[in-house]
Amino acid sequence: MEQQKLPNATIILVLGILSIVTCCCYGILGLIIGIVTLVLAKKAKDIYLENPELYSDFNNVKTGKILAIIGIVLSALFLIYIIGIVSYFGMDALQDQELLQEKMEELMNQ
Repeated sequence: MEQQKLPNATIILVLGILSIVTCCCYGILGLIIGIVTLVLAKKAKDIYLENPELYSDFNNVKTGKILAIIGIVLSALFLIYIIGIVSYFGMDALQDQELLQEKMEELMNQ
């Protein structure tokens, strides 16, 4: 019997890469893509484990899953960083350049 490609294996790999690339989009987009990738990877792994001799491309699923985990961690760290900056400086300072400059000078003079 000829092996067939595992469903969504290439999509999982591409989404894993995208979760890392989009981690700097305030962290939210990378988190969403990473979580979707992990769900797809779990489904593909379950299909593969039912009949491993029927499918190929399981390495793409494993690689995509690892990339998704890295993307989720980076996105979460970036999101925490953004929340910290907003909570420290406030939204008003981030929208007004002069007020942000004043707060930065206060921070440097402490």
